[in-house]
Parts: sequence; C-alpha cells; structure tokens
Amino acid sequence: MRAVVQRVTRASCTVGGEVTGETGPGLLVLLGVAPQDTLDTARTLAAKLAKLRIFSDDAGKMNRSVVDIGGGVLSISQFTLFADTSRGNRPSFIGAAPPEQGRELYAEFNTALRALGLPVGEGIFGAHMEIELVNDGPVTVTLDI
Repeated sequence: MRAVVQRVTRASCTVGGEVTGETGPGLLVLLGVAPQDTLDTARTLAAKLAKLRIFSDDAGKMNRSVVDIGGGVLSISQFTLFADTSRGNRPSFIGAAPPEQGRELYAEFNTALRALGLPVGEGIFGAHMEIELVNDGPVTVTLDI
C-alpha cells in the first residue's frame, strides 16, 4: 500500500459538480493499493498515518499528529500511484491491485481511520475526481507499507 500524504489547511473532492468529501486543517491522502495488500495492511497504514508527526508544535517543530491537532483527512483512491514508466512513455498499472480488492481495502483504510477518531471525507472509488487543496508548508510525505 502506498500513500502520498499532504498537510493541508483545506481540501475537497468534487465528482460531477458535487462535493463528495472535504476536510479543514489536516491531511489529504492519495492511496494506492497493491495486489499483496490485505485488510491488515490497510489498518496498519491507517494507524501509522494517524500518528505521523508532521504538524508543528508550539516550538515550530514537526512534533504533532493529525489526531493531536484535532484535524481531519480527505482520502482519495489513486491506483496511478503504482504506475510503471520503465518501458516507455505510457504508464503500465500492472502493479496496482484489481478494482475489487482496491475498493475493499480503500474502504477498510477509511473505516480504520474513523475508528481512530478521525473525521474522514472521501472521494468516489473509480470516479473521475477533481481535487482542490491548499498545501500547508508545503509538507508532502510518501508512506509505503
């Protein structure tokens, strides 16, 4: 499982002109699922994300998590995180999980975040989404589990 995590002051997802999910201060998470990923992988990544200390404390050091600041998460499924461009200019997505598995593990990841007390906005799996964000910092971290 791969996540690109961006610290944001706000982020939203729109599908067909309607907002499907949003967050205020917190994290935008672009989530890719690989064939070897399991329900446990999704839960482990959610726990790591909730504890990831990328928010500033009173001394200005990145020492607080999204839970610590009372922030939220906008979670977006993105199979393109497993794009392989090693053989030309057209990406191959063979490294991404099949849609059924991706949908199940994306849902489990979001459920696990909510179980940790985080408000979670979502995109729509498989839909064409428009993502708007205000990156805070900017701070962007990649997590692979």
